[in-house]
Amino acid sequence: MRSRAATLKWRPFSIGALLHEEFLPGRESLVIAGTHGKTTTTSMLAWIYQVASQADPRREPSFLIGGVAENFATSFQLRPTRTFILEGDEYDTAFFDKGPKFLHYFPDALILTHVEFDHADIYADLAAVKTAFKRLVNLVPRRGLIVAYDGSPNVTECLQPALCRVERYGFTDTADWQLRNLRHEDGLTRWEVWHAGALWAELAMQLAGEHNALNATAAAALAAGLGIDKKSIQAALASFKSVKRRLEVRAVVNNITIIDDFAHHPTAIRETLRALRSVYPQSRLWAVLEPRSNTLRRKVLEGDLVESLRLADRVVLSGVYQQQRIPDAERLHPEDVIEALRAKGSEAELHAGGDAIVDAIAPQLAPGDVVAILSNGGFDGIYETLPARLKLLFPDGAEGSPSA
Repeated sequence: MRSRAATLKWRPFSIGALLHEEFLPGRESLVIAGTHGKTTTTSMLAWIYQVASQADPRREPSFLIGGVAENFATSFQLRPTRTFILEGDEYDTAFFDKGPKFLHYFPDALILTHVEFDHADIYADLAAVKTAFKRLVNLVPRRGLIVAYDGSPNVTECLQPALCRVERYGFTDTADWQLRNLRHEDGLTRWEVWHAGALWAELAMQLAGEHNALNATAAAALAAGLGIDKKSIQAALASFKSVKRRLEVRAVVNNITIIDDFAHHPTAIRETLRALRSVYPQSRLWAVLEPRSNTLRRKVLEGDLVESLRLADRVVLSGVYQQQRIPDAERLHPEDVIEALRAKGSEAELHAGGDAIVDAIAPQLAPGDVVAILSNGGFDGIYETLPARLKLLFPDGAEGSPSA
């Protein structure tokens, strides 16, 4: 007689399907989606719920984040409580499940940050990206809530299939949750949030950048809409640390600051450089980029990339990661980016990889410089080799944390 195990049929099972079938039934699914900002916003919302659970343990969340949230020192948490907070990735789920991961999560509430063309390896064009987000929006039930960015025609279009209440956040006069008086002072980002024509709260956090203030406002708006008290929201954002590899200070040597940022798209690069400008307004800003993501390795957004990189004082590019995997006609050619930057008056140079970049730029760096290393991968270990080289060049240079 054959055993029961021998008669069972094996079938592939994706993580998204596993979450849907085993972890989400009976829970409240809160999904954060969008081309940019979803990892940080998910981490913020999870921390808001964690802080609120100090007064009400029923608020303690389960969560799954596409990065390591520094407040938790982990990317996931499972609790027996009702709320499950999920980063909703638009990338395909598995080789046998080509739909977006977020379609498995059936959100009771949703944050939609931005919608742009990305993941050029699986989406043919912006219209295909929009279709995926429209399908997600349509999954939110009538009793649910969507909090969406009010500053993007693409987001507005994707909200058309919504069946539930929709609230918008942003800097516009039409936003339900409007940011005002944003500034960076005393090492903190501070701003006001106005709701329904009145001042709702003054918020502050350690993270820099307009994009992070938008992320925090989105998390605050959804939390408030689901019953989290304002004081818990304010306290959570004030104590929120960050996510690993998002504007992460990796080293300070001889007053040269090395920043690691998970760059994957020209818009993300732009916002990272803008944020660093706000924190280090007097510094010479270097952008050191490895074109590594499936979008950056292609030339489809080359013009946007050039404009983003122009925000830096000096630009250094490496060769395209695993360039042989991208057809030449589709591939980004870094020499073309360098030529375009120089034509626009930017100082830019190209080197083969991380080791060559360290050899080239370490002698050029001076006290006060800020070096933003932009890659969504290991970048030949440059995060370690550049500080190590600087310590050899400046053996008496101070090492520590920068003052913002």
